[in-house]
Amino acid sequence: MSIFDRYAPFIQDYIYSHNWESLRAVQAAAGDAIFNTDENVLLTASTASGKTEAAFFPILTLFSEDMPRSVGAIYIGPLKALINDQFMRLNELCEEADIPVWHWHGDVAQSHKNKMMKSPSGILQITPESLEAMLLRKHSAISRLFGDLRFIVIDEVHSLMRGDRGGQTLCLIERLSKLAGVNPRRIGLSATIGDPEAAGEFLAAGTGRGTVIPKIQAKGVKWRISAEHFYISQQDMKDEKKDVEALPVLDSSTDTAPEHADAGMAYIFEHTKGKKCLVFVNSREECEAVTTTLRSYCEAKHEPDRFLIHHGNLSAAYRETAEAAMKDEDVFMTTCTTATLELGIDIGRLERAFQIDAPFTVSSFLQRMGRTGRRDLPPEMWFVIREEMPEPRSMLPETMPWKLMQAIALIQVYLEEKWVEPPKLDRLPYSLLYHQTMSTLASCGELTAAQLASKVLTLKYFHRISKEDYKCLLLHLIDNEHIQRTEEGGLIVGLAGERIINSFKFYAVFQENEEYTVRWGSQELGTIVMPPPVGEKVAIAGHVWIVEEVDHKRRLVYCEQIKGKVPAYFGECPGDINTKILLRMREVLREDKSYHYLMKNAVLRLGQARNTARNSGITDDPLICLGGSMWCLLPWLGTYAFLALERFLKIKCGDRLGLKGMDSSRPYFIQFTMKVSPEEFYRIVTEEAEKEFDPLELVYPGEVPVFEKYDEYLPEELVRKGFAYGILDTDGMKQRILEWKKFAGQDH
Repeated sequence: MSIFDRYAPFIQDYIYSHNWESLRAVQAAAGDAIFNTDENVLLTASTASGKTEAAFFPILTLFSEDMPRSVGAIYIGPLKALINDQFMRLNELCEEADIPVWHWHGDVAQSHKNKMMKSPSGILQITPESLEAMLLRKHSAISRLFGDLRFIVIDEVHSLMRGDRGGQTLCLIERLSKLAGVNPRRIGLSATIGDPEAAGEFLAAGTGRGTVIPKIQAKGVKWRISAEHFYISQQDMKDEKKDVEALPVLDSSTDTAPEHADAGMAYIFEHTKGKKCLVFVNSREECEAVTTTLRSYCEAKHEPDRFLIHHGNLSAAYRETAEAAMKDEDVFMTTCTTATLELGIDIGRLERAFQIDAPFTVSSFLQRMGRTGRRDLPPEMWFVIREEMPEPRSMLPETMPWKLMQAIALIQVYLEEKWVEPPKLDRLPYSLLYHQTMSTLASCGELTAAQLASKVLTLKYFHRISKEDYKCLLLHLIDNEHIQRTEEGGLIVGLAGERIINSFKFYAVFQENEEYTVRWGSQELGTIVMPPPVGEKVAIAGHVWIVEEVDHKRRLVYCEQIKGKVPAYFGECPGDINTKILLRMREVLREDKSYHYLMKNAVLRLGQARNTARNSGITDDPLICLGGSMWCLLPWLGTYAFLALERFLKIKCGDRLGLKGMDSSRPYFIQFTMKVSPEEFYRIVTEEAEKEFDPLELVYPGEVPVFEKYDEYLPEELVRKGFAYGILDTDGMKQRILEWKKFAGQDH
């Protein structure tokens, strides 16, 4: 029997009504794995390939044959917007079979949630944070709600595999399964998994099942990619323009942009006209600045505003307005966004995506690229690399186009090797351990230390954490009144712990800055961190506002709209770049090959960089003299190995090298002065790297490197240990240093 014939009649009717001529490869593979095995399933296929339907067609078929007596499937999505989008799609599919679909997150009406609580059934769509709240607040109802739970579908599973949020999701699934006495099959969906086998193990943790990872033959897709380079502060390289091998559309007009416009912004302004596009940036600050600039160009040209904005600090109303406009086939507007539109929200037929500078990961590049190319159009992305014109006296490393090289490296490692970042599963998640301990204690009530440890420490995500570490944590929490001992010797949540648990922010494990809600009259615009004083300006929702009043007690900012532009601030935006990308960047400088997607300015800028690299030798010898005792080290290491190297040089080698004035541009280069020769530098650093040392020695004396959300509540020794063993890539750093041994005896 074919997979299509195995589907329930209402699924077959749905397929006919949508004029699908055949099942997609992912749907056939998913049907085979779900119908014919009892294993977990990891579905990896390109964006818009129909993964959600692929998972739910067989699940709903099985439900129609034997309806669950409770919620039968949970769909966990990383974003509220994604859940809202999938809710509409699944509702249409399930109506015919009378299978309820419920969605549950902070923006869903309480009346809808109450109905689900009264008659638990069908499919529940939920975020990890709302599932945490449910386990905490509705603990006694879990077995009734989920006593016949058969499947848990985790969408965009790759987005949950690089930090505490993914660990939290696994812990929640395991806790819920134990409470309800079920062992549901897990179905992971992703377009960008770097190491499917490791991801399959991650998905299966604690289930006692394996994971089937169907090999899905993707049909060849042509990409349309271009990358162009612009100087921000001056005109581009008009003097140097000569015949170069580059894309022919390079000199397309930006004449209609306002006079004196930033060349890169003018380029985006011109090439989004009359089209539906996304402009991706890497931070919320930049998103605000870019939107404000593009809107000011509309105003200067007396054109209607055609730019929308979408990022995590905006109010739901603002985000939903952008989503609705993008879905409307007759509206040709462009949305400036961060990673919030990177994941699979259906925003209709997009003609192209722009990426300002380079994203941090290949995974991000592929997700962003995949937002276009729907409805038989090829995926299309235009990289817009913007760089300040180097000052005449700039030091060599500051004259390199790092973002251009990074963009090329990200594209090339995927084109050449289909490489995507592997999951990071070897951390020491003490911050999450605190969170799950407090959540478990709050939901269960009084427990002995042994009972608490048996509920928390046995969760598979905590397999690297020792009983000694857990005892250390519990004693610290008792000392600080987060946990309290009862007269009977049991443990309950203490006064300090109550304050944390009773905040709605407790449900999330990702870092949040202290935010203020910004209002204009009765309208909520979004949130900002650290509001400026009254009379100062702030940028949010793509406009500029003057602060009229700040209510610190209620964390409210009242403002009025004005003209102009001002930088916005939402908090830091760290980038986690893999060592593989840095090494490919070095190859970009070494090789002579041209890349067919580079446009004229980018070709010329790369040519300049390659000449500089050849003349200075930076791709062969990582240590370059900048004049006198000033040196530059280019280690070609990813973010966390680079971070370990900075500390290693200061702590282990600083005195022997006479190191001073260390200044890092992470993860590209480090500048410093030293008193030794280059040969001595290499000899000393390799000698020190060959010695046995504990990564804890790379934590500065007295330093408590708070990295994750709940680190501040941990014993200092666990914070240091988590940072040293879970964050710093000491092994990657050592491996690179030992490659430098060959330089120890050379003349420079």
